[in-house]
Amino acid sequence: MLDLRIETFLMVCETMNYTKAARRLNITQPAVSQHIRYLEEYYGKKLFCYSGKKLTLTRAGEMLRQVSGAMRNDEDLLRRRIKEEDPEVFPLYFGVTKTIGEYVIAKPLARYMRRHPDTPVQMEISNTDVLLRHMREGIIHFALVEGYFNSREYDSIPYAMVPFVPVCAAGHRFSAEPYQTRDLLGENLILREQGSGTRMILERQLNAMNLQIGDFRRVCEIGGMHAILQMLQEDAGISFMYLSAAQSLIDQGVLRQIPLRDFHTPHAFNFIWERGSVHEPIYREICAELGMKERTDRGPAAGSGQSG
Repeated sequence: MLDLRIETFLMVCETMNYTKAARRLNITQPAVSQHIRYLEEYYGKKLFCYSGKKLTLTRAGEMLRQVSGAMRNDEDLLRRRIKEEDPEVFPLYFGVTKTIGEYVIAKPLARYMRRHPDTPVQMEISNTDVLLRHMREGIIHFALVEGYFNSREYDSIPYAMVPFVPVCAAGHRFSAEPYQTRDLLGENLILREQGSGTRMILERQLNAMNLQIGDFRRVCEIGGMHAILQMLQEDAGISFMYLSAAQSLIDQGVLRQIPLRDFHTPHAFNFIWERGSVHEPIYREICAELGMKERTDRGPAAGSGQSG
């Protein structure tokens, strides 16, 4: 059980408001101020500062938030395990991004469940930003993501390197055959919502070319890859996505990859968890097993295979 003052600190980090933190913790605002003052005296550093009227974390405060947040989530997981009939069973509370959830994780997770029939499993499918927030809040314990993350806050192991490619309907006609990304700016761009890993990767790649999403003739935001693929089949525009999401439709001759000379963007899928977690060795074993190529349903022990 964490010290009450640390719990108060974490609540202030979450709300960035002393009054809201006091209300959620059912204590007075002076008590919140006293708890923060005690921690600042104990560590010898200011934990919060004001930028105008906005409360922000100092560098020391960010360090304490990262470590104490991991401690809180570790303690919460330990409490859940102790309450289980078999404390040796490690529950899987994890998340995956939408593309991975729809097109990648099903077979690896099914293999894992066959090997560990008594393990409770809860898998959340959401975009990268939401998964990172839910890890900080202890809702999930690790995630398999396609987007960018802060390596100072999260440990990781790679799952796979996946090509990220431009795609359109097999019968789509361009006014002139495109050879580089700029040649696509006259097209309708269909893409994922803000906060998705797929969109972040595209934005970074475009920025490196001194381009942005708004440079395309028309932009259509869709909250799921399945719907984007359906839009592409209807020849409603072009999109950029992981080849694994479009591969089956490309193989069927429904979609095609657009070959560009300046767009070669393989990107890593990564397992990530909070840096400093005492459960790191277990997370590494689980993630390594989920990442193993299938040999048999009762294959080698967790952690002994190669990621794929």
